[in-house]
Amino acid sequence: MEEQDRKEIIENILYLINARDDAALSNIAIDTHPADLAGILPDLGDSARNYLFGLMDADTASRVITELDEVTREDLLNVVKSSRLIEIIDEMDSDDAADVVAELPVHMQKQVLANIEPQDRVEVEKLLHFEEDTAGGIMALEFIAVYEDETVDDAIREIRQRAEEIDEVFYVYAIDRGGRLTGVVPIKSLFLRNPRRIIRDIMHKDVISVTVDMDQEQVANIVRKYDLSAVPVVDKYERLVGRITIDDVVDVLQEEANEDIQRMAGISDEEILQETSTFRITRNRLPWLIIAFLGQLMAAMVLSRFEITLTEIAALTFFIPVIMAMGGNVGIQSSTIVVRSIALNEAGAMGLWDRFSRELRVAMLNGFLIGVLLALVIIFIWPNIENRPILGSIIGFAMMLVIINSAVFGSIIPFVLNKLRFDPAIATGPFITTSNDVLGLLIYLSLATFYLKNLR
Repeated sequence: MEEQDRKEIIENILYLINARDDAALSNIAIDTHPADLAGILPDLGDSARNYLFGLMDADTASRVITELDEVTREDLLNVVKSSRLIEIIDEMDSDDAADVVAELPVHMQKQVLANIEPQDRVEVEKLLHFEEDTAGGIMALEFIAVYEDETVDDAIREIRQRAEEIDEVFYVYAIDRGGRLTGVVPIKSLFLRNPRRIIRDIMHKDVISVTVDMDQEQVANIVRKYDLSAVPVVDKYERLVGRITIDDVVDVLQEEANEDIQRMAGISDEEILQETSTFRITRNRLPWLIIAFLGQLMAAMVLSRFEITLTEIAALTFFIPVIMAMGGNVGIQSSTIVVRSIALNEAGAMGLWDRFSRELRVAMLNGFLIGVLLALVIIFIWPNIENRPILGSIIGFAMMLVIINSAVFGSIIPFVLNKLRFDPAIATGPFITTSNDVLGLLIYLSLATFYLKNLR
């Protein structure tokens, strides 16, 4: 939806709400895509949002609520009547229903589970037992499975019988009489086969599946790597228990990306979800700011140790911001590349070593070019500097070493943290920049002191 169209719809909705034109509002809700409605609701204000949501039929409301951001969804769940909520949850797929129920207070969970359809209750309760960031936590229990000794015609009949229950069918899964996953048949291939063919004879036996306890990020990487529209989920006995579709994987990728960005910035979920408590936000940010503060104190100590050098050659202070900024920028670039490679599991340990080697080569070339550029600026352009050729060469060489050091440091730290089973995303932000400031200043001023004592 274009921004202009979105603004016009919001204005129309607010006008119709003030006019209490429920029929027109209902038509808008029916004609607008649920995802677009989910984007509109947060901008309506509490009363208007609740009014419009109350006019939606249960099916539309169920699709909208799964698309909402967590803050708006929580606000709606807090005001919607339990009878209305039960109707909405009954319309949802099992995975979405479990997600919504998990966000409810305990007393509301019990009330909802006691009143939804028995089959739905069994499915939701089953999914609630899994950790939310595992394959079991994001899988749906709606899938098409047939016995491997049944026919193509049997499989097609099963699809037709469950058409209302399952929105998208990408594959038909073959199981043995013990419920174990033995094969998969793409839906297109199924309809092109002779109806009398046995499923065992046409199925792909090398099935790519995931286990219920696999981390959701690993699941997303598998789906991305093998270009799957859906992936079956099995238990420890290889029994088929669910499936994860591509829309769930997209949500996982977005969630993981958001988590990494938050950690890089040193902020929390509560701030992203518009937490209003000043003290709580301060508590979440303060540890990262203290890390930055301590790092800058160390940088100040480095400067104090070279007070004589800075006093003797005042021009050195002009280039300290350049040295610190370039080191920090290169460190962030390198660490971001390595963190991305780790997150996407690109080629295992050997791939990470190749990535590190490439970052080192790039840093050496970039360091040389920027170092030469800085030296030329000092030698030919910068005014009021004594012994320009030698001092310019020293500062340019220091710049090259700082860039190389920052690239090495920014590449190694995420790799080490990953080996220690820490999230490598925490290696970015204040930690990388302040560390590179300290080391960069140490390299720069050590070379300047060497010049002062031996070459001046």
